[in-house]
Amino acid sequence: MKNGLRRAVFFDRDGVLNDAVVVEGRPYPPASAAEVRIAAGAPEALAELKAAGFVLICVTNQPDVARGKQTHEAVAAINARLREALPLDEILVCPHDDADGCVCRKPAPGLLIQGAARHDIHLPGSFMVGDRWRDTLAGHRAGCRTVLIDYGYQESWSGPPPHHTTTTLADAAAWILKEASMNKADEILTKLKVKMFADGADRAGMLEMYRNPWIKGFTTNPTLMRKAGIANYEKFAHEILEVIPDRPISFEVFSDEFNDMKRQALAIAPWGANVYVKIPVTNTRGESAIPLIRELAKQGVKLNVTALLTLDQVRDVSAALAGGAPSCVSVFAGRIADTGRDPVPLMAAAVELVNQYGNQELIWASPRELLNIFQADSVGCHIITATNDVLKKLALVGKDLREYSLDTVTMFYKDATEAGFSL
Repeated sequence: MKNGLRRAVFFDRDGVLNDAVVVEGRPYPPASAAEVRIAAGAPEALAELKAAGFVLICVTNQPDVARGKQTHEAVAAINARLREALPLDEILVCPHDDADGCVCRKPAPGLLIQGAARHDIHLPGSFMVGDRWRDTLAGHRAGCRTVLIDYGYQESWSGPPPHHTTTTLADAAAWILKEASMNKADEILTKLKVKMFADGADRAGMLEMYRNPWIKGFTTNPTLMRKAGIANYEKFAHEILEVIPDRPISFEVFSDEFNDMKRQALAIAPWGANVYVKIPVTNTRGESAIPLIRELAKQGVKLNVTALLTLDQVRDVSAALAGGAPSCVSVFAGRIADTGRDPVPLMAAAVELVNQYGNQELIWASPRELLNIFQADSVGCHIITATNDVLKKLALVGKDLREYSLDTVTMFYKDATEAGFSL
């Protein structure tokens, strides 16, 4: 799906916009429009969000329709009551039950994706507010930031934790408005076409980036795993794939012999549909991995060919990958810059080489600063993979420089004071 330009707040209905009927610790919808009680503070909260420019969309599961306990007409009447009381742009309903296997019943993200398409919504800049795990997981899968209004329901939790937890809709709206005002980066990052991947092997750091809707995939390597103290390679990989099942992740072979690289690659590839196998462009003796790359590509292994630094390497690798499975060509632009060379012209030429083939994406690897993301985007690079310390600076994008100057002076003063310096 193509992301739009507008931001939205998606709301669950029962328990968020109107009071749920709670029976034995579980929430249920009102049976009729006459029973609808608008949630405390909802009109004011939605009015503030509307004034801030958000599109307001309700996305609600109503499985009692499929179960024969409720009618479409009664659901429509309840929704009409909400539309009268609240400044909603649309209410989208899933009338199915789990057994129907639809794409719209939360935690599936179908309703959010439908709303985004209808209203030109940029999902990474949007929010999902709910009172159950199905709501926040749907928001997560759609790429939104998520807010849980926690009423302490007696039900088990599934999925990643929400970005914010509260007990009132008013506080949820206040947090969203604060996030929106503080993070001016959204408006700028929305315009970027390059996809941002997180490069790391620290589980907590990877999960932190997984909750960031701007991060579209992950890469690892043996050096990062060693720094993170990983002792069991395969155990670590399976544990990560269990919690990050829906974004591309690259795992690298670590043999120096091509026959053993092939064995390792064929062992890694079946770990998950989102797995890419990283193959170095040469071994430590400088022998080319092109024959192995060509063979694995023809066998349908998704590859991430890594450690490229020259255009000749890009040309040869791209030709070897041609016609095979979806693959990545990873050029270490940061290491090129380390030698005093400007990587931008080389990366621009590399994009042209890779774009000759429909199954490949170029990765700008080993970036040294946040600016590299914008450089990668300007030359048409498909992906940039960066460590968490670089990606954590995304919130600084577009920050007022005078404000940043004051922050810097304040930091120096605070550190000097806390250190107890005196002259």
